[in-house]
Amino acid sequence: MTSNDPLAPQTAPHPATDITHPGGMRGNRVMPTARLQHADPFVVFERFYIEPTQGFSTHPHRGFEIVSYMLAGGMRHDDSLGESHTAREGDVIRITTGSGIQHSELPADGAACNGLQLWVNLPREKKGLDPSYQDATAAELPVEELEGATVTTVVGAGSPITLETDVQYRDVTISAEWNWRVPDGWCGVCYAISGAGRVDGHDFAAGEYVRRDGGTTTLSSDGDLRVAAISGKPHGESIRQRGPFVD
Repeated sequence: MTSNDPLAPQTAPHPATDITHPGGMRGNRVMPTARLQHADPFVVFERFYIEPTQGFSTHPHRGFEIVSYMLAGGMRHDDSLGESHTAREGDVIRITTGSGIQHSELPADGAACNGLQLWVNLPREKKGLDPSYQDATAAELPVEELEGATVTTVVGAGSPITLETDVQYRDVTISAEWNWRVPDGWCGVCYAISGAGRVDGHDFAAGEYVRRDGGTTTLSSDGDLRVAAISGKPHGESIRQRGPFVD
């Protein structure tokens, strides 16, 4: 049995929520949903799917940071800073929206794409930062081959991607067993990208997630479980989201 408190750490996995954005783009969303609104410092986390004739045309953002990590295909990013870049499988884009930025996210090469997008709140004293942009290729992200898993660090030690909030973001393919350690006092979310396995003894499959606040979580698989394991240091501030803005 799980807690009735939507902000409480969840022992058993829950299914992410399928959504459809204006324009038809689909998402498999961990937050914000009826079950989990936000999880300090995280505002939004979902897997997005963009078909060749779809895309997010130019729109504004303010008050947080965006991490887009590509799982398949290519996504073209253009913004009001003059940055233009196509991120492909395994590549990552970081945008600090700060005091305000406009950008678009469109499929590249006339083909569908999908990936993970995470919004990380900025603390109050940093919401007025000048907006900025950064990207990294798959080849630039550190990869560690362990006995029971392959771990790619998207954000964290060794990654060129930097955030204004302490965050650890790992893409992990589990061949046997892997222990996910969330620092004490941090908020953690683990999302199953593909395959199936177990998390702390519970069945765990693609499109499901668990939340953890500190401690060690054991994930196991017969060889095909891939997860995004993300944790961050809370700001201890309320998250006030108004659509594309976080005040």
